[in-house]
Amino acid sequence: MSDTKRETVRLTVAQALVRFLANQYSERDGHRERLIAGCFGIFGHGNVAGVGQALLELSRRQGEQMRYYQARNEQAMVHTAVGYARMRNRRSTLACTTSIGPGATNMVTGAALATINRLPVLLLPGDIFATRAADPVLQQLEDPRSYDVSVNDAFKPVSRFWDRINRPEQLIPSLLEAMRVLTDPVETGAVTLALPQDVQAEAYDWPAELFAPRIWRIPRPVPEPSALAAAVAAIRQAERPLIIAGGGVIYSEATAALKAFVEATGIPVAETQAGKGALPYDHPCVVGAVGATGTAAANALAREADLIIGVGTRYSDFTTASRSLFQHPGVRFVNLNVAAFDAHKQAALPLVADAREGLTALLHALDGCRVAPEYAERARRLAAEWDQVVQRAYSGELQAGHGPRPSQAEIIGVVNELSGPRDVVVCAAGSMPGDLHKLWRTRDPKGYHVEYGYSCMGYEIAGGLGVKMACLDHGEDREVFVLVGDGSYLMMAQELATAVQEGIKLVVVLVQNHGFQSIGALSESVGAERFGTQYRYRNPKTGQLDGDYLPVDLAANAASLGADVLRAYTVKEFRAALEKAIAADRTTVVYVETDPMAPAPSSEAWWDVPVAEVAELESTRRARAEYERGKRTQRQYL
Repeated sequence: MSDTKRETVRLTVAQALVRFLANQYSERDGHRERLIAGCFGIFGHGNVAGVGQALLELSRRQGEQMRYYQARNEQAMVHTAVGYARMRNRRSTLACTTSIGPGATNMVTGAALATINRLPVLLLPGDIFATRAADPVLQQLEDPRSYDVSVNDAFKPVSRFWDRINRPEQLIPSLLEAMRVLTDPVETGAVTLALPQDVQAEAYDWPAELFAPRIWRIPRPVPEPSALAAAVAAIRQAERPLIIAGGGVIYSEATAALKAFVEATGIPVAETQAGKGALPYDHPCVVGAVGATGTAAANALAREADLIIGVGTRYSDFTTASRSLFQHPGVRFVNLNVAAFDAHKQAALPLVADAREGLTALLHALDGCRVAPEYAERARRLAAEWDQVVQRAYSGELQAGHGPRPSQAEIIGVVNELSGPRDVVVCAAGSMPGDLHKLWRTRDPKGYHVEYGYSCMGYEIAGGLGVKMACLDHGEDREVFVLVGDGSYLMMAQELATAVQEGIKLVVVLVQNHGFQSIGALSESVGAERFGTQYRYRNPKTGQLDGDYLPVDLAANAASLGADVLRAYTVKEFRAALEKAIAADRTTVVYVETDPMAPAPSSEAWWDVPVAEVAELESTRRARAEYERGKRTQRQYL
């Protein structure tokens, strides 16, 4: 055994952390990129002397840098990291550092969003003193049951890996495990390393090889032969198969494999929110969005299908219409998914593999297998009929009689028409994601970015910032259109200032409809009569929030954050304003008021939201009767 002394480098824990992160790379199919592309942070006493000092020091080192970005809200910077990671198909992400206390807990919502959407983010919240020399430190939660509890324990259920670094020696194995989880397509999600503020500043002699460039290879597991054979047999036996393409198709960059598979077999393709764009909207096999926010075409085929082939989907309740959609009495499922957890859902024949490798294997094994011509023709006819519905919604014909304000569908139509084929639309919560899912004509696998796993209000602008950062970092010339309603905007608009600070252009379409209109419509459907969903003064006569609308000027607010702002009140004015925003070279907000009562076309699907079983209100009793009819369509797939 060699007795050569190992070379060491004396650094603080925080300095070692950021130097390590700056030298981590992901690799898939021979393509290598920086795993942690930068670090967002808001500094306080819990991280300024540790991670803050380390980021400053690293930024001064020649040739080795971890770029720092200044955020306005801790939750928002996690959303930005999520947007970045999704745009890079989970090969690259951002780190987020905060102080202890509220700065840390503000990130919990973002952590949940990342984990639910299976997207990698690295969270570095400050923590209380490991030595307990200064207990209770400012913002410390004191728990009489244990001195080891801090608010960062709240990250445990929403993180895929969590650790607290109480000693410098603990950092090395924790870092390696954190990188493994971030790059594992099955395990990935939020990774949280809680950093006690005294430990961040503590020095240690680190092995020099810790800071050498390290490559984390993202695997492409192939199907197990007997599982492949079972899946092939099920597909050959099916008369009316339907593919449901989920986000896994896009993240694994399997869109070309999916295209080859459906063109060889003729099997129609429906798309989840995360999977929208897996194929262009006008591909002959595409029947559009599926589920509670789906198209009438896809849902009609889903009700009749005797085999559902799920590719990279986790089968959320919106996708399955709360398990009411797939109504064929003998319907079976074949699920191709890199995660066994998802592959086994719906009592499926599981095909645990990378989406690209699994589709390629199925294509070769199904040589010569093709659906009946009349079934393929029915799918094409239904898709063409729905496309006509979309065009009528875009033109305003479908919502004739509304006004004078434009409908949300008309706004979506103008954005879709003026955007380029590779541009990106970003949205999250409210009624707009549902309208986008069924109406947006996606032309590129990365052209549709709607966060609907957590459906988090406030994601839109921050997420759009992350999308645009990812485009710029990799030389992609894409406009990013952020569509946000007034409810979401009021939740979190601060990262407009970050976009302005960084010189990053976004086109933000700010739709004003004076309240939570998505929940307003849902409220009516459950017999709650839009209670508490509109932004109105309290009426002194009724005691209710049913007075005049609040005179909130969101356009002025956006201008105060540094964005250019254009106002529009008609479809014609909106089109002109959007053209100006696209031609601009800085972040521009197009403010437009819409008619919240102008409906989008129906998906002809159900969503399970319970209704009060007993009520004095006639509206609630009617809603309960309708709910019970929906419940009767629900089933378990065994």
